[in-house]
Amino acid sequence: MTVLELVVFVPVVAALALAVLPVGDRAARWAWVAVTVVDLALLAALALAYRTPPAGGLAFERQVAWIPSAGVGYHVGVDGLSLPLLLLTGVVFCACAVHALREQRRPRAQAALFLFLQTACLGVFVAQDLVLFFVFFDLTIVGMWFSIAGWGHGDNRRSALQFFLYTFLGSLALLAGFIGIYVAADPHTFDIPTLVAAAPLADHPVGGAVVLGLVLLGLAIKTPLVPFHTWLPPAHTDAPAVGSAVLAAVLLKLGTYGFVRIAMPVLPDAWRAWAWVLVAVGVVSVLHSGLVALAQTDLKRLIAYTSVTHMGYVAVGLGVAGLVERGDPVVRQVAATGAVTQMVSHGLLTGALFLLAGALHDRRGSYALADYGGLARPAPRFAVLFGVAAFGSLGLPGFSGFVAEFQVLSGSIGVTAWALAAVPGILLTAVLLVRATGSLLTGPTVGRAAGFTDLRVHEVAPVAGLLALSVLVGLLPGPLLSWVTPATQALVALVGG
Repeated sequence: MTVLELVVFVPVVAALALAVLPVGDRAARWAWVAVTVVDLALLAALALAYRTPPAGGLAFERQVAWIPSAGVGYHVGVDGLSLPLLLLTGVVFCACAVHALREQRRPRAQAALFLFLQTACLGVFVAQDLVLFFVFFDLTIVGMWFSIAGWGHGDNRRSALQFFLYTFLGSLALLAGFIGIYVAADPHTFDIPTLVAAAPLADHPVGGAVVLGLVLLGLAIKTPLVPFHTWLPPAHTDAPAVGSAVLAAVLLKLGTYGFVRIAMPVLPDAWRAWAWVLVAVGVVSVLHSGLVALAQTDLKRLIAYTSVTHMGYVAVGLGVAGLVERGDPVVRQVAATGAVTQMVSHGLLTGALFLLAGALHDRRGSYALADYGGLARPAPRFAVLFGVAAFGSLGLPGFSGFVAEFQVLSGSIGVTAWALAAVPGILLTAVLLVRATGSLLTGPTVGRAAGFTDLRVHEVAPVAGLLALSVLVGLLPGPLLSWVTPATQALVALVGG
């Protein structure tokens, strides 16, 4: 078994052990932390050993026949598109394990569930076969459904069901698109690198448009983009803090990762034809979600809508990469690089915000902004971390969000002036986050803020770690970009650079 496979499967093996062995609650919590730390160490070793493969190549690759009669194989590997997201996944799950150290509701079952979910998420990012990708993709839906239904609050069962039905419908559309790609390929295969080289449906524009439409539908629901985003706010509102953090930081990236791993390189001609549609959907997502977020009185719903805004920027950057007739390849590549960087940045900052929002509900049972005021006095640690996370999320220089949005917008505007329509999204995000920060933290201590217990060590450490990584990327983006840039250059060349 390779190091890459250890990274993917160690968590699920530990999950099985926790489910079977008679482990106490305290031991289960610490076992969860220990496994995520070990997995993160393996990921760090993987990153240190990583060398950029040739265009179209993979590092740490392994391929074994699985269902040869159907052209399905166990094929895994890593490149500059997947390695940052693998690291993000390891960091976020480790942060969630530490945050949940004082969980009282079925901690052993929760630890086993999240370790299973970690394997499913990691599997998506290493899969190089469409069927393998789909298997891991669907397992994440199951894992998150159990998290919301089993450890959520409010109307959590309804929110969990809505999440499951929406995203499972998207996965069915995705599967239909994958089958269309398989049927069009000659020879028939689900192997992604083989499909990229063969470019099936290149000579069938109508068929390519239909298949890409199915793939985009499935991935847009997962991302989510407007108008397929309505499942997200209730799912976040009623999910536990660690569930919201994983949902926002990792699961939403499965959709946008599908764009760069499958939709763009396998169906480049159709992607060029659909590029304007994706740019338009991205701009609408940015503006619509920003305006709706302004009307929110619930902190978790507000943060959820900012997620739609940030994913909208990803859609704009990747859509612009397909506008071959309008832009220089270098400029389009900058937009695509910014989109991948935004995936990482959003995961770090929004994951931190959701963990902080969870502290409000844990202590006072409410996310309503009107219930709090002047939290900076009784909870200075909470105030500092929330203020840093909020300013980072609105794209302040020195944070990863600035690096990502600067690349997306400069590259996109350099290709088409229509991308300027997404710029007001920055102002909307700034207004709503500054207003929420002021409402929560400043002024006299009133309402449920009175007697509020400040964050404990196990709550400070994971949030501080996520924010420190965001600052590191914001100040020293070179290492991240050294992985991402060669991969996006190859991606833009495949689309038509």
